Amino acid sequence: MTVKPDTIAIILKGYPRLSETFIAQELRGLEKAGFKLQLVSLRHPTDKHTHPVHDEIEAGVTYLPEYLHDEPLRVIKGWWKARKLSGFKRALAQFFKDFRRDKTRNRIRRFGQAMVLAAEMPENIVHLHAHFIHTPASVTHYASLITGLKWSCSAHAKDIWTSTDADLKGKFEDVEWAVTCTRNGWKHLQSLASDPHKVHLSYHGLDLSRFAPPENPGSTRDGSNPSDPAALITVCRAVEKKGLDVLMRAFALLPDDLNWRWVHIGAGGLVKDLQSQAEDIGISQHLLWQGAMPQTGVLEQYRKSDLFVLPCRIAADGDRDGLPNVIVEAQSQAIPVVSTTVSGVPELVTDGENGLLVNSEDPEQLSRAIEQLIRSPQLRRKMGEAGEAKVRRHFDHLVSINDLTELFKSVGVYLNRTPK
Repeated sequence: MTVKPDTIAIILKGYPRLSETFIAQELRGLEKAGFKLQLVSLRHPTDKHTHPVHDEIEAGVTYLPEYLHDEPLRVIKGWWKARKLSGFKRALAQFFKDFRRDKTRNRIRRFGQAMVLAAEMPENIVHLHAHFIHTPASVTHYASLITGLKWSCSAHAKDIWTSTDADLKGKFEDVEWAVTCTRNGWKHLQSLASDPHKVHLSYHGLDLSRFAPPENPGSTRDGSNPSDPAALITVCRAVEKKGLDVLMRAFALLPDDLNWRWVHIGAGGLVKDLQSQAEDIGISQHLLWQGAMPQTGVLEQYRKSDLFVLPCRIAADGDRDGLPNVIVEAQSQAIPVVSTTVSGVPELVTDGENGLLVNSEDPEQLSRAIEQLIRSPQLRRKMGEAGEAKVRRHFDHLVSINDLTELFKSVGVYLNRTPK
């Protein structure tokens, strides 16, 4: 692992990932602000495509052993070198403390990856930063203790709500600062931090240079023309917290005289189950499953759509969205949103102003909201314009980059070059 002077190591769960455009956008934003980065990934990529922003990122990427048994010699060498470092005993004590309440192979893997990271750390790394406060932050925490380097963290959604309070509290004992992207998550993390001032709120926002205003916002489609049905879109992974099974039931409740089509963009383990559900309830003819797609293709689909739908919910294991970046993207294209009151969604979507919000797990209410906006092109246009104005006024990603710049400076990490 070789890097240029004064570099921040960014520890990621996987890289590159199509579903984490907001992270790639942030990495490029930090580079353009003048920071030097080195990416460290716990997993190898599985997506077949990448977004244009991935090609623009200058930082190199190093992959740690995804499973310790895959690279045993590398792990042994990591242990041999890491054990000689001054902070190894403290890190080992933290690991055993964590292992007593989390006796899993995953916990052992995190410490093994941290030893490799610490042992292979270039001298020019001046700070460690983890994206996600669960697994990546555990690896980063241990590596920080071993090396003596300071560390910080970006927390998002699943990582917050599926981590135990004890695990989060332990990390807040040593982290310099943490940033999160919804007010809901911010308040929760503040309640767990030994020093609430360590936790900061900063919305990801959107790189608006990639999402120029639409040329022809708002169609006049109202669902009355079979040859020109209303165009609905959802962009998300097909996982439990997205509520797509509820959406299928809501679609089945739409009146027979309403003409509509729905496009889903994204991968996910539940696609086949959802397709079977749609077949069973007789709505398959309305649906198009596009799979994962690079950002340019997603933007093209947004501009063909009348309505964005994402019925977020809290999953059985507590997982939930923060403020899904796809909602920000859709609103940037003057598309009204139908979603739920879960988590950070109401921090962008105001019910009746730039979209409609319903209770999660309520297909009847969801169906009525979808029907209302399909039948009302003038209302869609009004809400879409309000949503676009809100995004362009309050959700520019440069605000978040400025926040992060000041946070890094606060712990002695400074710019290496003139911002672009």
